[in-house]
Amino acid sequence: MGDSKEAGAEAPPAGAAARGSLSLLTQGESEEPAQGSALFLGGNEVKSTAVVKYSSAPPRTAFARLEEKTDLKLPPANWLRESAKLGPAGTTILGNSKKSKPFSSFGMAYDFIDSVGNDVDVVSDSENIKKLLKIPYSKSHVSMAVHRVGRTLLLDELDIQELFMRSSQTGDWTWLKEFYQRLIDQKWQRKKKSKEHWYQKAILSKFLYYSINGDGAAQPVPSAAEQQEPSGSGQTNDSDGASWPAPFEMPSSVSEDPSASSQGSEPLEPSYIVGHVASAPKEQNLTTLFNDGENSQGLKNDFVRNILWTFEDIHMLVGSNMPIFGGGRYPAVSLRLRDNNKPINVLTGIDYWLDNLICNVPELVMCFHVNGIVQKYEMIKTEEIPNLENSNFSTKVIKDIAQNILSFLKSNCTKEGHTYWLFKASGSDIVKLYDLTTLCEETEDKYQNPFTMPVAILLYKVACNMMMKKNQNKKHYGTIRTLLLNCVKLLDKSRHPQIIASANYMLSELFQLDEPKKEESSESPLNENSDESYSEEEEETPDSDENGPYGTSADPPDDNKAVAIIKSVGELSVPEKYKSIHQIRPSCAFPVCHDTEERCRLVLSYVLEGLKSVDSSIKKESDLPAADPNTPIPLKYEDESTRGGPEGLEKQMALFLDKMGSLQKGNYSSQSGMIPGSWQHKMKLQLILKSSKAYYVLSDAAMSLQKYGRALRYIKLALQSHDTYCCLCTNMLSEVLLFLSQYLTLCGDIQLMLAQNANNRAAHLEEFNYQTKEDQEILHSLHRESSCQGFAWATDLSTDLESQLSVSCKCYEAANEILQFSDLKNQNPEHYVQVLKRMGNIRNEIGVFYMNQAAALQSERVVSKSVSTAEQQLWKKSFSCFEKGIHNFESIDDATNAALLLCNTGRLMRICAQAHCGTGDELKREFSPEEGMYYNKAVDYYLKALRSLGTRDIHPAVWDSVNWELSTTYFTMATLQQDYAPLSRKAQEQIEKEVSEAMMKSLKYCDVDSVSARQPLCQYRAATIHHRLASMYHSCLRNQVGDEHLRKQHRVLADLHYSKAVKLFQLLKDAPCELLRVQLERVAFAEFQMTSQNSNVGKLKTLSGALDIMVRTKHAFQLIGRELVGELGQVGGENGCLCSYVSYANCWTCKWAHGVHACTSCREVPETECSGKEENRHVHEWEERDFGSQEMTNNGEDDVALKTNKQIYSQLLRATANRNTTLSERIDVLTHLLDQLARGGGGGPVQ
Repeated sequence: MGDSKEAGAEAPPAGAAARGSLSLLTQGESEEPAQGSALFLGGNEVKSTAVVKYSSAPPRTAFARLEEKTDLKLPPANWLRESAKLGPAGTTILGNSKKSKPFSSFGMAYDFIDSVGNDVDVVSDSENIKKLLKIPYSKSHVSMAVHRVGRTLLLDELDIQELFMRSSQTGDWTWLKEFYQRLIDQKWQRKKKSKEHWYQKAILSKFLYYSINGDGAAQPVPSAAEQQEPSGSGQTNDSDGASWPAPFEMPSSVSEDPSASSQGSEPLEPSYIVGHVASAPKEQNLTTLFNDGENSQGLKNDFVRNILWTFEDIHMLVGSNMPIFGGGRYPAVSLRLRDNNKPINVLTGIDYWLDNLICNVPELVMCFHVNGIVQKYEMIKTEEIPNLENSNFSTKVIKDIAQNILSFLKSNCTKEGHTYWLFKASGSDIVKLYDLTTLCEETEDKYQNPFTMPVAILLYKVACNMMMKKNQNKKHYGTIRTLLLNCVKLLDKSRHPQIIASANYMLSELFQLDEPKKEESSESPLNENSDESYSEEEEETPDSDENGPYGTSADPPDDNKAVAIIKSVGELSVPEKYKSIHQIRPSCAFPVCHDTEERCRLVLSYVLEGLKSVDSSIKKESDLPAADPNTPIPLKYEDESTRGGPEGLEKQMALFLDKMGSLQKGNYSSQSGMIPGSWQHKMKLQLILKSSKAYYVLSDAAMSLQKYGRALRYIKLALQSHDTYCCLCTNMLSEVLLFLSQYLTLCGDIQLMLAQNANNRAAHLEEFNYQTKEDQEILHSLHRESSCQGFAWATDLSTDLESQLSVSCKCYEAANEILQFSDLKNQNPEHYVQVLKRMGNIRNEIGVFYMNQAAALQSERVVSKSVSTAEQQLWKKSFSCFEKGIHNFESIDDATNAALLLCNTGRLMRICAQAHCGTGDELKREFSPEEGMYYNKAVDYYLKALRSLGTRDIHPAVWDSVNWELSTTYFTMATLQQDYAPLSRKAQEQIEKEVSEAMMKSLKYCDVDSVSARQPLCQYRAATIHHRLASMYHSCLRNQVGDEHLRKQHRVLADLHYSKAVKLFQLLKDAPCELLRVQLERVAFAEFQMTSQNSNVGKLKTLSGALDIMVRTKHAFQLIGRELVGELGQVGGENGCLCSYVSYANCWTCKWAHGVHACTSCREVPETECSGKEENRHVHEWEERDFGSQEMTNNGEDDVALKTNKQIYSQLLRATANRNTTLSERIDVLTHLLDQLARGGGGGPVQ
């Protein structure tokens, strides 16, 4: 007969369908109502709802009403026989099921793992629930095992008699037997059940079979069967009974010697997803953790139906085997057999009422008999049961009892993983609660507790289930962690390495390594307390409650082992007696890691424990070299000479790429001999991958703290972990390849920073060599599988700058190559762009390094020697790096960085040009073609950089820098052509034209208007260019003969550029000497113009204008004076220059005093110095000269001006002729005289 799903029932758990004979009911063939409604009984409101979560019962059929006088002592024809109408669960439904097994609640918990730990308060057999709620009414003994998982309590019957019978036979549980005899029942002996008990059980079974059969005929059955039934029923310790198991032994699938079978099978295999949490083990795989004797261990859910029962505010998952009939007038009824001579008492009434509530059955059909002879039937509604005669009870009181018992248990059964024993002796009013786990730990073998393994598995399964939902609600992290820690604590590491390894892996997965650091606040999900879990380390402080009767102080002196005591069962009927302690104590919150290193260290501690568990299960240690985990593994260092420098890196890179190619083909190699696909292999892969991630995050954190030696050590461990992973992996996933690319990218960053921070090399080396014991043990586990040398080329701490830069570059190249193996660069475009940027950057660094080396060789080279081969090789290496870097940046459209590298390439070309300018004799030196070629190449690269940027808005700073470099290149080229004119190859006019064009281009790219830090430099550069152009046109004018138009043009240009140079130099406050030089050249230019003038008036005007120019140099002299006062003793370099300016001024004052006659010794250029002898000669000439004989005709005003000028000139000559005066004093005299000239002495004669 096909089973069907009940109406409104929820979908079954994952493992439900695997229960052999159990099947689901289909919609429409409802076996019973899916849920109940609130019941209002006896004026007291009691809320009760029931939802059938699972049922293996066949569709309900109407019960057969037996005729009166039917003899129930005679067996029906179908008794104890299978029937299509009964279905596979028929014998269970009709009351012939075996006794409830000691682990029945665990079977239900395994099937409905979603409800455990969070939604449900109690999981238990309905018989246990009824027994608890009848405690105040019954004198019978109560013995139950209580376990806590989150906020859920699991209740199971703890049959002391059965337990002690086994103890007498096997010697197990002797510690509990001794404890029981010492504190509870000193004269314990086995109590046998009476014949009346077995008689009533047999007659009930026959009654139910009659009711389902309906023929009413009593047919004999074989006498052997009839004889076997009572005898079989009486054997409680028979193999068919609910016998107690021995302490849980190691299943064959995870035995201590796994070499035979453990690696061949794959029990408890989580569905691992790389980079994500391990999912909960599949039901069919989890069951393989137990051997064929699992049914005898009681780990199977054998209840006909599992019901989610809500009684007031208590949510319970209850297992029930009560037979339910229906059809016709009675859609759902329960059927009971009562002896008509015995009235219904309170205990029976409560029993019937609770059964109907739990199963949501509205009516009860009671069949009365006398000595097995049917008398009559009676129909009773469920809500009428509490008011039956002789069975009257208050439903409100039952509700109070349930709430009080739950509060009592939740307040005292606080430690997950511990087995608590709730005990009430027969005839006693005292209820005691013991912690059997604590008592068991005091014995020699703490694993004698038979509940240890089922509890551990349940904790593990609940944690797995929560882990799958962890991203939906992170507040459960604390609960998951506590569940897993308690699971690990319960298990023997040598017996259960697989579960321990998996639990430690899940513990490591709780910590998000890549999560951003959050502010610690009460609203953070990681800080929220999960109120359903308890830490093993918590110290439970009893709540102070004046009504609390179970404090330690109230314990009898001979029973201080009890965790808590209820002194009188009558107190359970008092409303809210234990409400003050019903609140669940806060659990151990998820640990708050204050920094990344702390979080990663926690992860690594769990990874290490997992690796130890895996390694301990592999018994091939003899094949491995002996290694002490406490001894640091020596780090291998090689000199650059032995490694071959960058050339050696090329070979190692080639080997690395070959290895990466082999990974795509799935090559596998393990030194420990793990079988691919075994649980050890899969688990170790995940643990190793997790360790590599943790070390990567640690390295990144150390990098941000500028602890580069520590960062290199961590990234080395990450790469060693990944190398081991590659050796074990049979199918490399793209996500793992992406991790490797990220690791190598970070390694390249670290090597680059080490190269740039060579000053702290000793500190970095010390950090690099340090190793914690934890790291050593993890590395020891890695060395069991591979040599871990696959990435040694990338993680050595070199002392050579070039080697470090080369290693950094190779790391980036390897990271880029990995992205090329699959479509990773398209799947991760951001990472790909970052790798190319870093490749471009490191190639720029290496290019600059080689360029600087070439410049250093150039500076050390003798001037007369030609360019060496070493320099040329360095140029080629530098140019190659720049070229590759430019290509990297252009491939990702990074115009700014491409422009910078083009700019550096231009600088390299300038260095090449400078290297060719030193060849030949300095006196005969000319601007060579090689210089011109390299300078023009530099110009081309700078122009490319500007084209790459497009406009200044893209990056103003880079734009300005490129413009400045381009201006400098033009200026340098023009200056060299001007100073070292290639007259042997070109005409003077062509050279002058090229110089003028280059200078004007330099001016074009020299921005003097934009306000920036470089503006003074630009102004100085522009002023210098105008000065040099003016000097060039001045020289042309002096040396040119003929072509008057060209002379006039040169005169105008010279005057124009002198004026612009003066204006720009006047804007600068730190160039007074340059301003003086330009002004005196202007005076010389005026003197040269005067030679071509014929009239005295014109000459006088020119000289007066020249003197006005000199008068306007007063500000420059004042600046020089202030500098001299502030920097005494530091002006030696300027003394000669200033002396020449002073002497030259003296000469021009002389010219003014003499009119048209000038001192011929100072006529040519400003740099010509007047010696002291010449100055003395001027004085004597001045004293002896008769100005009355001058050809000039002076009127009265001229005479006054002439006299004034004579006095000024005399003072000037006498002051400057004194060689003992300091330069500062001479500057003061000159400034004073310029003041006098400015007030009227200088320009008086000129009208």
